[in-house]
Amino acid sequence: QISLCNEFIRETTNQKLEDRGFSDSQISTIDLYRSEARFLRAFSYFHALDMFGNVPFVTEENAVGSFLPEQIDRTELFDYVESELLAIEDLLMAPKTNVYGRVDQASAWMLLARLYLNAEVYGKTAKNTETITYAKKVIAAGYELEDNYAKMFMADNHTAKGIIFAIPYDGTNTKTWGGTTFIINAQVGGSMLPADFGISGGWWGLRVKPQFVDKFPTDNSDKRKMFYTAGQTKDIADMFNFNNGYAVTKWKNVKSTGGAGVDGTHPDTDEPVFRLADAYLMFAEAVLRGGTGGTTGEALGYVNEIRTKAYGSTAGNINSDALTLSFILDERARELYWEGHRRTDLIRFGQFTGGTYIWAWKGGVKDGVATDSKYNLYPIPDADMGANPNLIQNTGY
Repeated sequence: QISLCNEFIRETTNQKLEDRGFSDSQISTIDLYRSEARFLRAFSYFHALDMFGNVPFVTEENAVGSFLPEQIDRTELFDYVESELLAIEDLLMAPKTNVYGRVDQASAWMLLARLYLNAEVYGKTAKNTETITYAKKVIAAGYELEDNYAKMFMADNHTAKGIIFAIPYDGTNTKTWGGTTFIINAQVGGSMLPADFGISGGWWGLRVKPQFVDKFPTDNSDKRKMFYTAGQTKDIADMFNFNNGYAVTKWKNVKSTGGAGVDGTHPDTDEPVFRLADAYLMFAEAVLRGGTGGTTGEALGYVNEIRTKAYGSTAGNINSDALTLSFILDERARELYWEGHRRTDLIRFGQFTGGTYIWAWKGGVKDGVATDSKYNLYPIPDADMGANPNLIQNTGY
């Protein structure tokens, strides 16, 4: 994606567009596309920053194929992502005004809030105040939480409230073996009926560890508790046996109004990338971490808004004494599971590696063991290392 964005940005300078005969109105439209491409490039570099740390760095300023990219330091990559997002913030369309599936200002604010929340992990000083600033911009933009949690993960979730930016998938036009195709097909197996999920057959793959199940109340009062348990054991004695571990029913290729998506393998279900509930939770966490610009009362109110939707009443609401960082981490698990947040969250809380938090099969052992801190970063792939002698492998690999 970085390479594609670089090439688009290279080929759409005003001079090149003028030389190619584009009109002023066309150039103005393409300028907006350039800003959106800069966002997508920054988002990809954010993922590289988060997962690999120190990565090869290329922008539109570099000629294609003319050199071996140098490796950028993690803190310098943080600065680059931040500077790009700040530079395009006012060039993007206002929240809720762009075409669905394209980014707007709220997308940039969400990514800035996420970047700042993890600043210390990325080698910078704490930036919790900045997290609050940008989370508040999102919160003030007029989004609402969805009343029906399940609808945000169904085949017509483009009509759900609370989704700020999503990757659109379509069973006819955007088929892929990744994205929601993987999530939905891989979660179905055992005695689960594929038709209930709008697919023709499951892949007998994904389940959840018992420690995650225990984060929910034992009853079904929290509607986010979406597990399939018939024929499944909560404990996982054998990772390769689908019937070990509860299956998840959160994602479906079924519409909230009834009926399945157009294809039995490739769903119509879009993948939410940024949601209002995440902005609420980032705000609350940043307040608890000492950021200024928000109060614990506001943080509690936002957390309880999420829980009121989850329970359908105020029965799940908490008081100020219960609003702790530990609670926020668990609430992020309950609200955002299987949406690509958990690894980053656990690293930020110092629980992904080491022995502070042990879960089943952590470290490849059934009861779990402490793990080496090197796993807070992925290794740079061998293919990249072999192709570019400028790269230095991450410590410990």
